[in-house]
Amino acid sequence: MLPAEDPAALSGSPPDSDLRTLALLYRINSLASKTEQPREALRQILAELVADFRAGSGSIALLNPDTSKLEIEVQHGLPLEENEDLALTLGQGITGWVAFYGRPLLIPDVTVDARYVCIRPAVRCEMAVPLLETMQVVEETSQVLGVINLDSDQLDAFTPADLRRLERAATETAAVMQRLWQLEQLRDKARQLEALITSGRSLVAQVEEHELLDTVVRDTRQVMQARACGLYLYDATRGTIRLAALADPEAVTPLRPNPHDEFPVDACAISAAIHTRKPIEFANVQSPDFRDMPDLPADSRLRSVLLTPLVFEREVYGALAVFTDHVHRFTNAEKRLCAALASLALVALQNARLYARVFQSEETLRRNERLTTLGLLAAEIAHEIRNPLTVIKLLFGSLGLEFPATDPRATDVRLIGEKLDQLEAIVTRVLSFGKAPASVHSRWPVHEVIEDTLVLIRLKLTQGKIQLHYTAPPRPLVIEAHKGQIQQVLLNLLLNATQAMPDGGTIAIAVTTLDRDGGSFAIIDVTDTGAGIPEAIRDKIFDSFLSSRPDGTGLGLAIAKRILRSHHGDIELVRTSTAGTTLRMLLPLAKHL
Repeated sequence: MLPAEDPAALSGSPPDSDLRTLALLYRINSLASKTEQPREALRQILAELVADFRAGSGSIALLNPDTSKLEIEVQHGLPLEENEDLALTLGQGITGWVAFYGRPLLIPDVTVDARYVCIRPAVRCEMAVPLLETMQVVEETSQVLGVINLDSDQLDAFTPADLRRLERAATETAAVMQRLWQLEQLRDKARQLEALITSGRSLVAQVEEHELLDTVVRDTRQVMQARACGLYLYDATRGTIRLAALADPEAVTPLRPNPHDEFPVDACAISAAIHTRKPIEFANVQSPDFRDMPDLPADSRLRSVLLTPLVFEREVYGALAVFTDHVHRFTNAEKRLCAALASLALVALQNARLYARVFQSEETLRRNERLTTLGLLAAEIAHEIRNPLTVIKLLFGSLGLEFPATDPRATDVRLIGEKLDQLEAIVTRVLSFGKAPASVHSRWPVHEVIEDTLVLIRLKLTQGKIQLHYTAPPRPLVIEAHKGQIQQVLLNLLLNATQAMPDGGTIAIAVTTLDRDGGSFAIIDVTDTGAGIPEAIRDKIFDSFLSSRPDGTGLGLAIAKRILRSHHGDIELVRTSTAGTTLRMLLPLAKHL
């Protein structure tokens, strides 16, 4: 008698078990388009597997690359409230065995298997399969991502066919999860890129160093999703470092170390990054090896740290430290991201220090202007004193006051003569000091004088939202002048223009030539779009002590006129109205040798 034929085989249709498997694989695959959250996808996949295999409980454990332990990501029907910190080492339990060897395992009766770790006492049968990530290097290899476990309360509840079906489901699950993890990584990279751009913009706007450093650590902590972030500055001359800024919003102890404390670099944890000029990571800064390190923040919840040096042209300026609150192995992507943040921080720090030097230069120039003002005033006063003093001396000498040596008046006459001579010597010294020696006058291209002056004021123009339009003359124009004094005049005109446009505007500098009185002059026109000069003072703007500003001295334009006239040039008001003002500097061109 012949055995009965399988109707499904006679019809060419797959067996019911294959149809069930295909349906299960389809449901698992479709989850990739229904959710973007890997954890939610795993939860739904586990629910499908528990229902399909009629399991009493189940779990999906993933391998933590930082600890090399299996941690339960999602579970169904397990009392994990009492075992919430459960983590299995490779080889521990049935799950650990499957992860270690990368092979599926079916245990018909767990009570007779020594590897079994009991979490739910009612379990009698268990099967587990690895989640494998296939990698193509030279030849195809597999890496264990995690393990799928299904449990039953009945002996021999699962068959070898069930194990094979679960293997196929695990393969599909691994493919789905890799796609979701890749999408998550892309979203993280997009978020990080957006955060980098935002951070770069905010850093560029910072000119105060302490505010800049606070912004750096705050943004880095957010971008890296770290527990804390610190920025250390290194002084190569003294061989010391100090913690300049720290972002640790959940710190339970006061900030330590103090931002003003400096420590020898070789006694600090950061020394490795400083000396090697390469990123360095430490797995656990709470270990005894780091207990006496003075540079580490006093926060017992900090664990792993990544130290990224701030390096420019082989010179180390400090380091950026990123702390986690758990033992963590930093990936290459995280190290590259931190290096990008460190580079941004270094550029911004260099800019802030450059701006500080520009501010200092501008303040020095302002102070020199005040000193020049005092010098010119002193010279003017001395000049006015000299004439009446000369008359007094002549009249006193013509009086012919001669008294006997024993007469006290003879002493008085002698003292008066000596004091008159002393006053004349003082006036002469003041007038001689006020004269610029001819040696400071030299030949200068006009465009170089203008461009050097614009360097001093460019930051103020940016802060005042003022656009500058300047085009160098088509051919070199050379003047013979005291460069510092001409820069002082031009800077004064530019500063006056900025003060006339408190809400921003435009400054235009035009350079031309003019023939006048038998000589050739370089013309520098400075035009602003301010409110103009009040009509009542237009004819007197070059007079001393005349100013329309409450904080003005009224000496700037008066001094400018004196300086230009001492150079055989002049300054003129070309036009002024509510649409703006144009002031013109005239300087004689140097004669060809």
